[in-house]
Amino acid sequence: MRLIPVLAALVLTATAAHAQAPVATDLKDGAGKTLGTVTLTEAPKGVLIKIEVAGGLAHGWHGLHIHEKADCSAADFTSAGGHTHPGGERVHGLLNPKASETGDLPNLYVGGQGGAAEVFTTLTTLRALRDADGSAIVVHANADDHRAQPIGGAGARVACAVVR
Repeated sequence: MRLIPVLAALVLTATAAHAQAPVATDLKDGAGKTLGTVTLTEAPKGVLIKIEVAGGLAHGWHGLHIHEKADCSAADFTSAGGHTHPGGERVHGLLNPKASETGDLPNLYVGGQGGAAEVFTTLTTLRALRDADGSAIVVHANADDHRAQPIGGAGARVACAVVR
C-alpha cells in the first residue's frame, strides 16, 4: 500500500527537477525603448509565451516568431538570425504542410493602447530556446499569412526580446 504514494512522489520530484523557472524579458523597439514584456514558461509539452505590449507598436496584427540568437543589438534586429528550425531546408508557415520551422507562432494583435496575448507552441522547449546562443522573440510590422516564404509576408522586424 505504501509503494504507490512513494512512486508518485518520486515521479513528481523527477518532473519538478527538470522544470525550469519562467523567463521574463523586455520587449524593445529598434531604439532600445521598452515596449512591454515577454514571459516564457516551460510546459509539459512545449512553451507558453505571454506577450504584454504597453504601447509603441502599430494598431493591428503582427507576425510573431522565435529567432535563432539572443541578439537584439541591431536596430533592425537582423542580429537575431532567422527563425529557429531543426536544420536542413527552412520551410515557413503554421498552415504549410511542409513547414519545418520551430519558430513559427500565431500572430499578435495590438490595439490602440497596446495588447497582450498568450501563445503556446509544442514545436520547441524552453531548454532549447535557452541553449548556448539563446534565442529571441521577434515582432514583425505586418501579419504573418502562415504560408508565404520566407516569413509569411510579415515584413520588417519592429520589436525584439532576448531569451537566455
